[in-house]
Amino acid sequence: MSKTPKIWNETGFVSDDPWVIETEETRAGTNERSLLPLAAFLEKAKAGESELGVLIAPADDVSELQPFLDRIALVALSFPAFNDGRGFSHASLLRSRLGYSGELRAVGDVLIDQIPLMLRCGITSVAVTNATAIRRLEENCLPGIAHHYQPTAKPAARSGGYSWRRVS
Repeated sequence: MSKTPKIWNETGFVSDDPWVIETEETRAGTNERSLLPLAAFLEKAKAGESELGVLIAPADDVSELQPFLDRIALVALSFPAFNDGRGFSHASLLRSRLGYSGELRAVGDVLIDQIPLMLRCGITSVAVTNATAIRRLEENCLPGIAHHYQPTAKPAARSGGYSWRRVS
């Protein structure tokens, strides 16, 4: 696994992404921007700061972001393990119920098989560290499922024939 994530969106890899998840070892530099944990974000947002980035942990309540959605430049959704799907729910809630239209990024343990589902939930970019996922994305080999039965944040065309079937 690569230690430094590569940022990918539907147009390809991004080379000049300024966002940094700050830790004890990592701090944002002069041309970088910090992704703040929810509590730190709320503190700064209540003080009137804007164009902030927020890192949402799986146990966080995304509804707390509602009064500040117009001040958020990026919402990063943490996927700490491949089997923790709460980030999918957070993305869906942000898009469909809260009406957030900005960038949603998946960070953490992101696997290639999850990316099409993340895109359908409204996630717009992915911080990828998994070597296999990086290689497959570089090869433009994104897996997917052609037909879906449920609508999502990303609109899909109806396939015809069955009212519930949709095409990616």
